Amino acid sequence: MRKIFNETLLKIAEKDERIHMVLADIGYGEIEGFARRFPDRYYNCGVMEQNMTGVACGIAMEGNIAITYSIANFPTLRCLEQIRNDVCYHNANVKIVIIGGGVSYGPLGISHHSTEDIAILRALPNLLVVAPCDPQEAEAATYAMIEHDGPVYYRCGYKGEKDIHHRPFHFELGKAITVEDGDDCTIIFAGPIGLEAQKAVEAVCEQGIHCRLISMHTIKPIDKDAILRAARETGRIITVEEHNLSGGLGSAVAEVLADEGCLNIRFKRMALPDVNVHEVGSQQWLRELYHLGAADIAEEIRKICK
Repeated sequence: MRKIFNETLLKIAEKDERIHMVLADIGYGEIEGFARRFPDRYYNCGVMEQNMTGVACGIAMEGNIAITYSIANFPTLRCLEQIRNDVCYHNANVKIVIIGGGVSYGPLGISHHSTEDIAILRALPNLLVVAPCDPQEAEAATYAMIEHDGPVYYRCGYKGEKDIHHRPFHFELGKAITVEDGDDCTIIFAGPIGLEAQKAVEAVCEQGIHCRLISMHTIKPIDKDAILRAARETGRIITVEEHNLSGGLGSAVAEVLADEGCLNIRFKRMALPDVNVHEVGSQQWLRELYHLGAADIAEEIRKICK
């Protein structure tokens, strides 16, 4: 997904001179194309994410579009004060892009896990929170992010993610996408973890359980209509996310259901537990360790549909 993001951004930058990239000591074969093509619009601030965010805000306040870009939680939690006070307070046109949401960088340990970001950043005024699920959504979300006038948090996958969508779709910020139709239960996911949810939906379909599968690629503003429609039409909702149980997608969906009085449905959140994910291993191994694999999701579907 990061390759798709960088290739798409380069195409957009060819036509839009307002786009600038501001980085904090990162490269590794993906952003060099932008640096070579637009050296006057490329800034590497070194290992100073706070300064990177301040520079990006200044660039945006001059009428440009600034993209901050780094891995996992470095462009977010390390410079949260600057995002809050510089970017969001001024509603600056800064796009905060992370590569490797969740536990994509599993072997590098907790310092490289991004597992609290959605909860923290969706609380900031003016900031949109976007988590595309596959290369197709990553491309569409890049165009939509640039078109939006204001700050956006873009939670990108790492590499090697497979396509989840198998049919054409319309991408719009704040509007969920129905990947599969079904009336027995609704699975709402955000990000590449959706592939595990899709495998689970396919598995239970063979047992006669037909699930609606929804990609909630925009967590803020969230698609209330899609959530309420799922509650009304299926009566059962499971949320799946590669994020801490507190404050993420599941919490956002629960807030909508509570605010709208939809408390008579069966509801389950599947996420990382409220612990420090200190184990070291591959992303897939960590998903299964914390019961976020396809088999675990399928089991929860069977339970909720009893």
